[in-house]
Amino acid sequence: MSSYMPTLKQLQYLVALKEHGHFGKAADSCFVTQSTLSAGIRELESLIGITLVERTRRVVRFTALGDRIVEKAHRVLREAEELAAIAEASGKPLTGELRMSVIPTIAPFLLPRLLPRLRGERPELKLYLREETTQAAIESLRHGNVDCVLLALPFPTGELDSELLFQDRLYVAFPRDDPRDPPEWIAPEMIDETKLLLLEDGHCLKDHALAACNRPEIRASAMMMGTSLHTLVQMVDNGLGMTIMPEMAIASGLLDHTDITARPLRSERAHRDIALVWRKNSPREKEFRLLAELLRDAADLPEVGVAA
Repeated sequence: MSSYMPTLKQLQYLVALKEHGHFGKAADSCFVTQSTLSAGIRELESLIGITLVERTRRVVRFTALGDRIVEKAHRVLREAEELAAIAEASGKPLTGELRMSVIPTIAPFLLPRLLPRLRGERPELKLYLREETTQAAIESLRHGNVDCVLLALPFPTGELDSELLFQDRLYVAFPRDDPRDPPEWIAPEMIDETKLLLLEDGHCLKDHALAACNRPEIRASAMMMGTSLHTLVQMVDNGLGMTIMPEMAIASGLLDHTDITARPLRSERAHRDIALVWRKNSPREKEFRLLAELLRDAADLPEVGVAA
């Protein structure tokens, strides 16, 4: 047996450096100084006698062996997290630390309803939040950087457990003086693909909107440029086009004080499924299902009328 065993902290530093590709950003994610992180990785290399990272002024490049060790380190850290989770799960549920990623098209609309409730009902819970796009959040979950993810389905999540919370209907939002303003709803064929504004690649809401419309020419012609729903609202309010947005955003008041009208999109797939997901066979499964119940109750959204 080797006379030296890497510490979990050293493995965390190594994984963070691989994830961020930058010593400063990796140190920030580990809540340590850059010198501390760098020294920890150098000590690991010195004690095992192997170079894991090639350092230059501008580039951080992992050696082939470094990449293999990072892959193993992910597994070790995940197992260590599960050991800690077993101990936490044996006590009172939803206490201690819980790390959750939330996608940007949910976080600003649902969290303001959830967080006050958690503070009141679960004061011993320390909830750490990360806002990430769906793919990044899934990777964070698989690597053990977070414990669960609040996202919208359908999305290929792989071998993860999930709890469906509710369906979030999709609406078409357009300038209030649009002459094509229908009385109650909008069918996909009524959408002018040359004026449709969507979120940029990486946001699953873009894919949900395109799937709901089910028109290949929209996928080819729609302008995908918005970095957030708030940006899209400003663009629509200034007469640059129309967009598709979820009910929870409208119910939260996103269209208040704008000259924008919203109508339900009439389509078989005109909704997204909001869900909480976590790693399969997690010892904290009961906690996550309890959290899902709290999320479901907190999301008791007011009914959205045909106009907003």
